[in-house]
Amino acid sequence: MASPELPECDSPAAVLAFAQARRAAAQRAEIDVLEAALVWASMHPEESVSTGPTDRSAGLVFGELAVPLAGEGAPLVAEFAPMEFGAALGMSTDSARSLVGDALELAHRLKRTWRLVRAGRVPLWKARRLAQLTTTLPLAGAEFVDRQLAAFVGKISWAAIERLVDQARVAFDPEGAEKDRLAAAESRRFDVHTREASHDGTVHVEGVLDLADAIDLDAAIRQGAEELSALGSNESLDVRRSMAAGELVRRQLAFDLRTEAGDGAASVVKPRQVVIHVHLSAAAISRDEAGVAHVEETRSIVSTEQVRD
Repeated sequence: MASPELPECDSPAAVLAFAQARRAAAQRAEIDVLEAALVWASMHPEESVSTGPTDRSAGLVFGELAVPLAGEGAPLVAEFAPMEFGAALGMSTDSARSLVGDALELAHRLKRTWRLVRAGRVPLWKARRLAQLTTTLPLAGAEFVDRQLAAFVGKISWAAIERLVDQARVAFDPEGAEKDRLAAAESRRFDVHTREASHDGTVHVEGVLDLADAIDLDAAIRQGAEELSALGSNESLDVRRSMAAGELVRRQLAFDLRTEAGDGAASVVKPRQVVIHVHLSAAAISRDEAGVAHVEETRSIVSTEQVRD
């Protein structure tokens, strides 16, 4: 039974045609909204801003400011303009700022991509994500990305787009690229969540590594998984890789590496040990003439614990 919005369609082809038409209309409507955001921004340029009174002794300026919502070369916009636009569309302030900023980035810095969007040849979501990536590029860098992608932006993978933007950042903003590299290096970590072990005895491990370290680690674990298979392990590759990680660590701990602590004392990293506690009654132990103890009864309570010095 057709819904009130769906006209009578007497064949599967008619249903598909209706859905396609509605989808195209929705995409066109999204582009129209972005066009409206661009016009709205042009109606609220930097010149329209009145800062109001100032308190120079305190370094304060009261009133509306002109703010950048897109990259270098895009016009500034009155601070409160996106808020008004978003309120009319039921959007949050942040979403409205993003929408207006994307429109400015496309129209003023990614002009080829913007033409393709308006022609329906590039999905709007992809163009907006591209705009958000290029906002921090210099104008020449954004133009480079736009020129390189013009012929196939609608077909190229997102990972390839990100690599091209990174290439442009290195070429046109080397200082910014170096800052990003240093910031990324500070985010490196390696976490073993032993305190969150599941009831079945498994734990989650995650980390962010330097590329060289990651390549070496992957190679070592891959080799370990292959060795386990050669030794007769029938576990899956994923399981063997997890086992190989443990074997890799145990081999490292077996070296009993020592490092100098701050006070000059040696810090020793020792492998995990298993301590067995056997509880016997005094009557179960006898000694011969030489004083050697013998266990006469086999009944005992045995408990084990894993420790690391």
